[in-house]
Amino acid sequence: MNTQPTSLTIGAVARRVGVAIDTIRYYEREGLLPEPVRRASGYRSYGEGTIAQLRFIRRAKDLGFTLEEIRELLALSADRQRGVKAVKQRAQQRLAAIEQRIVELQRVRDGLAQLVESCPGHGKPEECPIFRALSDEASS
Repeated sequence: MNTQPTSLTIGAVARRVGVAIDTIRYYEREGLLPEPVRRASGYRSYGEGTIAQLRFIRRAKDLGFTLEEIRELLALSADRQRGVKAVKQRAQQRLAAIEQRIVELQRVRDGLAQLVESCPGHGKPEECPIFRALSDEASS
């Protein structure tokens, strides 16, 4: 049985996870990924743990977590005492923020739909309700 840790290049890791090499370097600089081991040649060398961590980061980003929040989640994943409870709280906070954003977007959609409906699509620009709404100082 091979007990040697997997040694992957940055390019191999990037391909397996589906991210750019620059993204991996950025996450290293931001402290989301540990500094990789360097080979004698100076090239970075990564293990399977890096792939798992990158997938975690990508999924968290897809769910709307910020990099700072992801940093906290990664730290909490190692906290055996309060990690799960704290992660749930962070996820609840993210969900509440997303729900608030949805309410805001629905309000914007409804307002825009009303403007589109009221615009005849022809005539003078100064008579266009869309132009008037965008130019009206009172609406800002």
